[in-house]
Amino acid sequence: MSKLVVRAATADDAKLLFKFIKDLARYEKAEAEVLATEQSIKQSIFAKDSHVYALICELDGVAVGSAIYFFNYSTWLAKPGLFLEDLYVMPEHRGQGAGVALLKALAKTAKDKDCARFEWNCLDWNTPAREFYHSLGAIAQTEWVGYRMNGKTLTEFAADY
Repeated sequence: MSKLVVRAATADDAKLLFKFIKDLARYEKAEAEVLATEQSIKQSIFAKDSHVYALICELDGVAVGSAIYFFNYSTWLAKPGLFLEDLYVMPEHRGQGAGVALLKALAKTAKDKDCARFEWNCLDWNTPAREFYHSLGAIAQTEWVGYRMNGKTLTEFAADY
């Protein structure tokens, strides 16, 4: 019987995390948008003062998936929340429990840290992921519209402050 183990990622996992990030971006049709490198992953996630964390899921000792997350804050609830930035399971290992194991580990972390919420985003066209999340009891948040500033827009907007 196969054994799934979820563990905290270490700096030695930076290369693996970078591979999973690129694989996820390729699946999401956004590979060209990945500016991260193995070194920048190591420096950002595993820095002494980092506020970003990562988990690795192993199946029989082989890494098959990862989760990258951070904590945010709800002013209305006056409590922290856990935000899942990336969840990735290698396609050939999907359906074997790795995604559920990673999400359960994150849910436990959220409860252990007294988080009021555990949230993440999913692309609207990613039907398999959305169906998977719904099957776990997660509820899509449709009343909020996400906004983003990056690149030139962010630089120019911040420049005159």
